[in-house]
Amino acid sequence: MRVVILGLSLSSSWGNGHATNFRALVGAMGRAGHQVLFLERDVPWYARNRDLEMGREGTLRLYESPGQLAAWRSEISNAQLVLIGSYLPDGVEVADLVLDWAGGVTAFYDIDTPVTLAALEEGSCTYLDEDLIPRFDLYLSFSGGPILDRLERDLGARRAEAFHCFVDPGVHRPLRVPTRWALGYLGTHSTDREEVLEELLARSARTLPDDAFVIAGPGHRELHWPVNIELIEHLSPAEHARFYSSQLFTLNVTREEMRRSGWGPSVRLFEAAACGIPVISDWWEGLDTFFTPGREIAVAASHHDVVSMLGMPEQHRVAMARRARSRVMREHTGTHRVRALERWCRETASAGAAS
Repeated sequence: MRVVILGLSLSSSWGNGHATNFRALVGAMGRAGHQVLFLERDVPWYARNRDLEMGREGTLRLYESPGQLAAWRSEISNAQLVLIGSYLPDGVEVADLVLDWAGGVTAFYDIDTPVTLAALEEGSCTYLDEDLIPRFDLYLSFSGGPILDRLERDLGARRAEAFHCFVDPGVHRPLRVPTRWALGYLGTHSTDREEVLEELLARSARTLPDDAFVIAGPGHRELHWPVNIELIEHLSPAEHARFYSSQLFTLNVTREEMRRSGWGPSVRLFEAAACGIPVISDWWEGLDTFFTPGREIAVAASHHDVVSMLGMPEQHRVAMARRARSRVMREHTGTHRVRALERWCRETASAGAAS
């Protein structure tokens, strides 16, 4: 297929989780033989912090305003799939233009589905409105479960499918590196994760002052942390495997909207598992459909749980990590997601031709 993607960022992973997902998606599509053009809004923040090593991620082009997209109107019209991502600057205007031009299957790729739906209810969503949703052939949602029925029943989505995050096995793999930290967390700061991060990570660090902990991601330096928590401002996606492999366990903390809706795994769950590192996570509905608690993942409600898990016998820790990695390799790689997307595109195109 010829594919055009318009997303928040491919060039920079600073302060956003979108670039990691888009790089994995574009790389997987390229390996499957698809030709991908990625159109990214050129904004100062990402321009100053670009960390993309080109070569695997298709063709990247930058534009400065929705009007400049007319330069790629032919590519959009002739593509078999045009995909628009959430949080796109001027996303409503861009989607309106692109949906008029597109000649193939159109999809909205929502990496933030619960946040999007909450913003639509409040009337504050800047990248999607309810009138646009029925115009897309596919609504690809990071979150599955009941939220898919809501998208179709209440918001008129033609076809809503769970399109969870995934890993690139060539990037996310076990590395033989020295262990530096007992527990680590990777994620951009958000206020709705502060309380859980304080309970599960900070209080565990205070309880175990002789152990080393780490937080990687922008925004955390503004808060007060125990002295045995190391802070790393930013890690490029290419550094994630080494980061995970340097820990005994990785912590997953879910955003409030995502936890309330459930059925929306964070990419750190799959990345860490693919690197052979067991995950300690807060609980959310549907977690047990991705990993079996106690066998493939550890679930914690308090720092007491975390401290207990950090004392797990080494053979049990390694066995849990091995089972989780096996699960991810069977179900959550780029190959699995691209095959599903290919199938949905074929079905959508066939239905359109039949009508």
